[in-house]
Amino acid sequence: MVRCPILALLGIVLLAAACGDSAENNEAKDAASIPAVVVYTSHPEQLIKPVFDAYTAETGTPIDYVIDGDQALIKKLKAEGDTTRADMLLLVDAGNLWQAADQGELRPTYSESLESNIPSQLRDPENQWFALSVRARTIVYDTRKVESSELTGYAGLSDKKWSGKLCLQSSDKVYNQSFVAMMIAQMGERDAEFMVRGWVDNLATSVFPDDTKLIQAIEDGQCQLGIVNAYNIGRLQRENADIPVAIFWPPEETGGVHVNVAGAGVTRHARNPDGAKALLEWMSGETGQRLLDVDNLQYPANPAVRPNPIVAAWGEFDASPANVASAGEYQADAIKLMERANYR
Repeated sequence: MVRCPILALLGIVLLAAACGDSAENNEAKDAASIPAVVVYTSHPEQLIKPVFDAYTAETGTPIDYVIDGDQALIKKLKAEGDTTRADMLLLVDAGNLWQAADQGELRPTYSESLESNIPSQLRDPENQWFALSVRARTIVYDTRKVESSELTGYAGLSDKKWSGKLCLQSSDKVYNQSFVAMMIAQMGERDAEFMVRGWVDNLATSVFPDDTKLIQAIEDGQCQLGIVNAYNIGRLQRENADIPVAIFWPPEETGGVHVNVAGAGVTRHARNPDGAKALLEWMSGETGQRLLDVDNLQYPANPAVRPNPIVAAWGEFDASPANVASAGEYQADAIKLMERANYR
């Protein structure tokens, strides 16, 4: 008489355990059934991994990624053709994104949220790629020797009064190639070449390999002015709030501030295009923009997202109205122009 309840109780316990195992197995199967999104990206791992980890934690979607240089990834996609594993291409510089689209490695992506989040001048005219970060390339100056009232715009740096006072980054850098390309689109090739020749005539020293060394040269008194990506000033300001180098935003009447972007598109032969589109949409939204841009002192491509307080303290600026796609369209012309002007 006593055995029946005990056996019944044992059966209930075993059944509950079996149900628990089944529930855990089902959850594991559900997670395993979500296809991964494969991303080819030129972003450094320390910057992009936290973004991908947050997306996986929120959605359960695994992300596999391959990191290499921008041009290397475009060539890799081209060589792989329809055998590629890549679903998304995430690159730095609008010129590189333009090239990937021009070579047929991206596909149009139609999305109401992307079109709402990303302004038209920050995306491909045919929706093959969308900006996710905005990099303002602007003028910086030595606050000990230059008054902001003396400055006008980029063309003003070719004025003879700045002879022996200007520093520039190497023309080999894609940022500068895209910058000059957009100047060609905005002001015409003749005026752009006149400006660049004036810059070269005003150089205080040889060109620098990166923005950080250029800014440090201004701090050390080697020169008084330069052109850099604004976020590089922010990184140095984090280390030294009293650094005697400040930002000057070229005003709208001189053409506004040159901006470049990092962005992404769905690859032509994506095996998981829906997953890539969903990731792209998420990265254009509040959480993705905060992790990708705000925490890294870049301007969010989504204007509804507030920048980092360090960035906000620089004040607002009027960006050039030119579509950033012109960075790629005129890049070959820009390289030839810089060679003619002896900008090395």
